[in-house]
Amino acid sequence: MSGRLLHATRRGSVALGHVLVYVLIWAGLVMLSAAGVIHYTWGRISFGQMLLNLKSVDPDGGGGSIVWTAILAIGVAPVLLTLAIAFFQQRRRHKRKHLAARQAHRPSWTMRVIATFLVSAVVVGGTTAFVTTVGIADYIKAANSKYDVGNYYVEPTVTAADSKRNLVLIYLESGEQTLADDQLFEKDAFAPLKEVTQEADGWQSIEDFQQYQGGGWTMAGLVSTQCGIPLKGTVFGAGDSAATDAKSVGSGDVDTYLGGVTCLGDILQDQGYTSTFMGGARSSFAAKDTFLSGHGYSQVKGLDDWRAADEPENSFRSDWGLSDERLMANAKEEVDRLHAQSEETGQPFNLSVLTLDTHEPVHIYDYCTVDTENKVTSAFACSMTQVAGFVEHMKAQGYLEDTAVVIMGDHLKHMSAGDAFHEQLDHHENRTIFNRIWVPGGTATEPRSGVDQLSMLPTILEAAGLTVQDRQAGLGVSAFAPTVPEGSAQAVERDVYAELLESLSPNFYTDAWAAEALAR
Repeated sequence: MSGRLLHATRRGSVALGHVLVYVLIWAGLVMLSAAGVIHYTWGRISFGQMLLNLKSVDPDGGGGSIVWTAILAIGVAPVLLTLAIAFFQQRRRHKRKHLAARQAHRPSWTMRVIATFLVSAVVVGGTTAFVTTVGIADYIKAANSKYDVGNYYVEPTVTAADSKRNLVLIYLESGEQTLADDQLFEKDAFAPLKEVTQEADGWQSIEDFQQYQGGGWTMAGLVSTQCGIPLKGTVFGAGDSAATDAKSVGSGDVDTYLGGVTCLGDILQDQGYTSTFMGGARSSFAAKDTFLSGHGYSQVKGLDDWRAADEPENSFRSDWGLSDERLMANAKEEVDRLHAQSEETGQPFNLSVLTLDTHEPVHIYDYCTVDTENKVTSAFACSMTQVAGFVEHMKAQGYLEDTAVVIMGDHLKHMSAGDAFHEQLDHHENRTIFNRIWVPGGTATEPRSGVDQLSMLPTILEAAGLTVQDRQAGLGVSAFAPTVPEGSAQAVERDVYAELLESLSPNFYTDAWAAEALAR
């Protein structure tokens, strides 16, 4: 009886060992595939970015091609490959049992070594590739940083609002200033927009406008410029509702998004503004609607709204949404409505718009003529032509007399393996974000050069005619302030500032993701 039990135990142990080996092979293939998809689609990203966007993609209007690629490459392929390896091994064992009837056949030590090496290579290679691609080492380093955003954060405080004016805020998808260099590219992709926002006519720009360190995707661009802080979740293991919100926010199924922080929309709402957001993609993508509606925006329009409005079918791209041609046509109607309402009620408005056409892989709509060898350059130029048309509309209607306009890229152009312009941008020394600022009547000073996205919150508020205490908000200092106050995050040494932005700052972000603002 004991012999049978021992035999059964041995067989069970062997079977369990085989299962564990196949689980390891599957896990290694999953991580290797995930690293490949991420590298090809986004390039190297941060672990925090992955956590915040893990559930954000949507097969319809939120990166459909990315969703199906990920499902096939990460979900299906590793399973099929693992099953194929298991089937092959099972056939080998079965064949080996029946090959030699007279003598026992055992696999040579060479085959064992080779098999062990291959399994180890898959597991170690997949793990290494994934850890490197999503920056887990940097995440661990940031978790141990001695710096905390809360030590430098300044609550936005409006001290005067006698000169407040309407505001139009336009985010250009992947709007990188470097693409305006016609020495690097076939043509200046921003030429149409630059033509209608000339310095001679009163437009200003921030020279060397920087993406904040750790940013680089749309929600990071929105949060940094409207809240004055880097976009981060809470640290794993926080064990509270804030941690839950931070880790699931990308799905769009949460009630609040950085509810503990005062952002642009909150401040404008307190000042009587009506705020509207318009974008071509689905509003729920990356919980954009939750963020905006939770921070003072009364109306958020996206893909579902454009479909309900019976926009022409050829004005949509299946993987993302509405073309910039139709988005800007709708934006013209909306600014007309908001301006007329403002004149009637005496209350100002904020219209924020996010373009879409330049999101790679670019889609060439019928309205766009490709006149460059690389169609991405033409797509950018066509998008900028639509934005320029919107600016010209505001000028023709006389809106620029009482309306501030801030135009800026949401982030630098992505440089994943599948994106264009690696030759021009991979080793460029100073990649910056395109921007233009219109303030009716002008400003006393020119914008300070070299500021990053975190300084845009106080800059936008001042452009809208609001006076901000100490000219600071969040971690930023208004670009219109000629000097930076001592003690500000913008005054610390560059390496300290970089570590501050990378720090997970658990104390600050636990409160930031709370359901209600602590200071509002």
